[in-house]
Amino acid sequence: MINIHKKTLQDLEFQTVLQQVSELCITPLGHAETLKIVPFKVKEELLFSLDLTNEYSSSFDNDNRIPNHSFDTITKEIKLLNIENTFLEVHGLKKIVAMSLTVNTIVVFLKKFEEYYPNLNQFASHIEVTKVLIEKVDAIVDRFGDIKDNASPLLFDLRQSINKIKGKINASFSTALNMYHNLDYLDDIRESVVDNKRVLAVKAMYRRKVKGAIMGGSKTGSIVYIEPETTLQHTRELNNLEYEEHEEIIRILKEVTDYIRPFSPLLTNYQTFLINMDVISAKAKYAKSMNAILPEFSEDKSMFLRDAYHPLLYLTNLEINKKTFPQTIELKQNSRIIVISGPNAGGKSIMLKTIGLLQVMLQSGMLIPVHERSKACLFDRILSDIGDNQSIENHLSTYSYRLKQMNYFLKKCNKNTLFLIDEFGTGSDPELGGALAETFLEEFYHREAFGIITTHYSNLKILANELPHMLNANMLFNERTLEPLFKLVVGQAGSSFTFEVAQKNGIPYSLINRAKKKIERSKVRFDATIAKLQKERSRLEKTGQSLKLNEKKKIEEADKLEEINVKIQKKLEDYQELYDSNQRLIYLGQKVNDISEKYFENKQKRQLMADLFKLVQIENSKRKKVSAKQKKAIKAKENKVKQDAEKKVDLIRKKKKAEKKKAAEAPSKPKPALKVGDRVRMEDGRAIGSIDKIEKNKAVVNYGIFTTNVSLEQLELVEAVKH
Repeated sequence: MINIHKKTLQDLEFQTVLQQVSELCITPLGHAETLKIVPFKVKEELLFSLDLTNEYSSSFDNDNRIPNHSFDTITKEIKLLNIENTFLEVHGLKKIVAMSLTVNTIVVFLKKFEEYYPNLNQFASHIEVTKVLIEKVDAIVDRFGDIKDNASPLLFDLRQSINKIKGKINASFSTALNMYHNLDYLDDIRESVVDNKRVLAVKAMYRRKVKGAIMGGSKTGSIVYIEPETTLQHTRELNNLEYEEHEEIIRILKEVTDYIRPFSPLLTNYQTFLINMDVISAKAKYAKSMNAILPEFSEDKSMFLRDAYHPLLYLTNLEINKKTFPQTIELKQNSRIIVISGPNAGGKSIMLKTIGLLQVMLQSGMLIPVHERSKACLFDRILSDIGDNQSIENHLSTYSYRLKQMNYFLKKCNKNTLFLIDEFGTGSDPELGGALAETFLEEFYHREAFGIITTHYSNLKILANELPHMLNANMLFNERTLEPLFKLVVGQAGSSFTFEVAQKNGIPYSLINRAKKKIERSKVRFDATIAKLQKERSRLEKTGQSLKLNEKKKIEEADKLEEINVKIQKKLEDYQELYDSNQRLIYLGQKVNDISEKYFENKQKRQLMADLFKLVQIENSKRKKVSAKQKKAIKAKENKVKQDAEKKVDLIRKKKKAEKKKAAEAPSKPKPALKVGDRVRMEDGRAIGSIDKIEKNKAVVNYGIFTTNVSLEQLELVEAVKH
């Protein structure tokens, strides 16, 4: 039988998780029930609870959302049903009807979608679906919460009489109102209402002249409220009828209550069912808020939690948009105990609490935020010793309390136990406390228990290295900045970086050297070796990540190139088809042209028809029979290829045109100054001559055979052209 101590739940802050889950409930009873959640003691019940939460969680991602389960508490009504000669008020009956409708809707829905929600359907299968309560209450209560006139023949007659009497009262009151108004006995407001009765607002000086019962007066005393004598008799009759009506309503309510009384156990089941649905819904919503899943359970005693998040830390960081670092850890038969070491503030305690809290949540029927490839197992006991447990009330120091805890661990620890110990062995002399801690750890090891401990003691690190089913682990640190990387590395002990952290925090170097001299040289060398190995591991980790990133980029680039290659190949095939099609058309055009020339020469129509018919037959023999749909597809494909080709040609043309325009708009280079004797030619010409003389903006160019006058702007140096 599974049994997890309250102290463990307290150490792991399980109650805070329950508080967060309870806030997601939509009913007060569901909220209270959630706060009572404890780890299951029976394995079958736990697995069923996990399946219920997992199925409800899956409803958030499909179209078949589970109907709303909100309800008003009927605890008071159920208590009244268990007491003889009591009756339920209309409000209580309405709550029972609403609950019956809600339960019926959910149960029928789960039955309809049994394929999607088999476990939830099984959970609801014992709930009886009945409409008798709904029909019974609806027969006497209308939608406004009033008793219907036809609830009983007597009630119908009484209300008919009441309406008649009210009519008489209104008529007699109106008569009195008009009479006294004409006599100017009434104030400007004429009438008012006192004790739910219409009364005349009589001026105080005329109160003795108006017959009737005085019901009160105004604050100033200027107005007296009088019920006319003519209505008094009818009012008394109305009071009698209303009393009889009230008695008849109570009789009807008692009758309905007596009818419902045998259904009290069913109503209790209804409420319990909806409370459980509220708790399941809250657990599913909590799982959804942190992407929690139901991991696979391993057949043997092994646990592999990949990318596991601490729920409280994850949700807190999510609110402030801060990154949370997931952890990965594995416990199995050949590595049952992990000893985590390293400097403080590196995440050792969080790692410990993450594993413990997720295990407790899982064994309480809650989904956990881990990777879908994770595996879990169940433990009969989870023992923890986390934080400073000094007890002033019981006169216990921290170390005394820890020894008391170790004694409890020794009594309960076995192969089905998971133990979690933070800062194992601290609180006493390092050598003596370390030796005792080593002995405890050896005992836990020989009992084949599973566990995770954090420590700074070298002897425990050495022990973990010596025993075959125990592993060292450390939290990675940046070797330069000594900032934590919040990543667990299994297989190597971690240095506490005592002197490095001290140096980083401004402790003088001379004091650090003096401290080093006070301890054994072998101890310093041992710690330095561990620190060096840890730094090397950190560098290797970074290199590995960089290589993985580069490999990922190369794979992505290769995929892109492959995709481009496929597209190019497809384009080439399309262009080849278009080219072949066009070549065939050219060939046909040439053949038709040859036949036309032949006819032009011999004018023989019969021969022309024969040649054309032969050409058509040859072409048709090459064709394949295709449907109209295929023809349409081929035509559309050809058109698309043509359009693509035309677009590309058009794009090239536009590009060339833009380049020409750009070249034309570009500022021209300044021409060199021409002088007599320069060899020149016209800008658009080939003949080369020499300048004999220059007058104004014209030059006399000698071409050997002849000379001509040319504008200097139209000439260019031959050397410049060659250059």
